[in-house]
Amino acid sequence: MGKLNICLKWSFICVIVVIALISLLLLGSALLLHGALLNREEEDGAIVGVLFLYGFTTITLVLVIFGGIGALKKMKWALIVFAVGMIISVLYMVGSEITMQVMKTELRNHLRDHYLTSLSPSKANESSLGILHHAQSNWHCCGLEQGYMDWENNIPESCLCDRESTNQCVAAPKGSYQFTVERGMKGQSVMIYARPCLSTIIENNMYHINILSGIRVGFILLWMLSIGLCIAILCQENKKLETPAVVYSKEAKAGNYSCLIESEHV
Repeated sequence: MGKLNICLKWSFICVIVVIALISLLLLGSALLLHGALLNREEEDGAIVGVLFLYGFTTITLVLVIFGGIGALKKMKWALIVFAVGMIISVLYMVGSEITMQVMKTELRNHLRDHYLTSLSPSKANESSLGILHHAQSNWHCCGLEQGYMDWENNIPESCLCDRESTNQCVAAPKGSYQFTVERGMKGQSVMIYARPCLSTIIENNMYHINILSGIRVGFILLWMLSIGLCIAILCQENKKLETPAVVYSKEAKAGNYSCLIESEHV
């Protein structure tokens, strides 16, 4: 068995420690998210995602333990288990990333249909209306798809145009809003945001999806680095020593040898 390079060994250990810390962070996030979703019956899809995150992080931590044991104890079977498991994880993440990139257009359409159903002012429940009000106040928009007309004659105060807003504002029809605004001049129109919120909400979702995509690519690169270091360690351990060990001997230095001299017969 070949001698393991100490730099290679500790580089591998440092990488798998980083992977372990990331997995523990993801596991903690999954626990917090699971607790937040327990009382929401409509979030079945999110619960499935949390359960998957449990499995992924747990399997990764187990593989990291195998990799650490293999590197520290020079156990080739443990390193092989680590490499195979991480390769499967990388293949899954690469497949997920390719699928996500291919289905982005379909995902946009799915988000559009979802929000038209769940956030429509005429159909949404109180929780969903709260989300829409928050979007209107923070992103300076009003309504979902058709602007303030989605609210019919009940435009909320969250649509009220901010004086510092750079987004386009329009005058609200008289009698279409249920809030009072103090005006310095009589007859001054109440200004509300003209832009609908649906496209902004979808773009915000896509922005977060792109961030998650970048994080996944980072994970793939880190996982591949650990696999490469693990394979390098296995190759070194399988390499046989070709140069025999040289042993110093004082007798050899003293020239301890005898000469054979042919005896002369008279």
